[in-house]
Amino acid sequence: MFQAGLVLEGGGMKGVYTAGVLDFFLDKGIEFSSCYGVSAGAGQMCSYLSKQKGRGYRTYVDYLDNKHYCGAWSFLTSGDLFNVKMCYDLIPNYLNPFDEETFEKYEGKAYAVATNIKTGKAEYIRIKNANEDMDAVRASSSLPLVSRNVKIDGELYLDGALTDSIPIRKSILDGNRKNVVIMTKETGYRRKPISVSMQALLKVKYVKYPKVYELMRGRHIEYNATLDFLKNQEMNGQAFVIRPEHDSGVGRIEKDGEKLEALYRMGYGDGEKNYDRMMEYLNQ
Repeated sequence: MFQAGLVLEGGGMKGVYTAGVLDFFLDKGIEFSSCYGVSAGAGQMCSYLSKQKGRGYRTYVDYLDNKHYCGAWSFLTSGDLFNVKMCYDLIPNYLNPFDEETFEKYEGKAYAVATNIKTGKAEYIRIKNANEDMDAVRASSSLPLVSRNVKIDGELYLDGALTDSIPIRKSILDGNRKNVVIMTKETGYRRKPISVSMQALLKVKYVKYPKVYELMRGRHIEYNATLDFLKNQEMNGQAFVIRPEHDSGVGRIEKDGEKLEALYRMGYGDGEKNYDRMMEYLNQ
């Protein structure tokens, strides 16, 4: 196990890229002492720590034709774009369950990043058991406007990407002098401001929780600042980044199985392509 941080960005269905990279890591037996997953990255983190190669990929592609999995039907009937019953109960407990015994043998620390919508702050929730702590993974992945708020210990949460899309700073603060960061956004990506109409929807939807609107309105500024910070960390040796070299064409909500498979293979290939340099970096 490397005494280093593993940082996993979110990105909806683009997270299948992360699944590919992590499956390559599993093939090579690569483990990290700390893991930080955001949104889709939190789910992929759980499959990785339970050492189930292919599980992360299958959770994306096996249920594309099921109207209860993701889409308008789920949103209209349940209030969540990604159906909570299916994604956070049926799949992890029955259809494609986690290997909990293996997960609990992980000797490091794993965190799902979620946003407390009352305080507007990121919280890093320890994941010790993939199923018992599933609400934290769900909270981390709950997109504003298309997901219900998630209550944990009396507090309400939404998507961790609202406050810390790439938790490299948190990993460094936790003492990790080396970090491997897997991103789903391609090289050269810069986040743009949300539209005026989106701002208006957020104001109405979260009138009781104005921090959500404030975070979304300024998210592009914080995200791009983190990209700049990450670039500096790469230069001084505190980060090694694996990311797509170009836009895959895969949307945050993607129904094209062939596109998802291609992005998964890209992720696996990028893990393999970066392997020698990453090992040299981790072993320095």
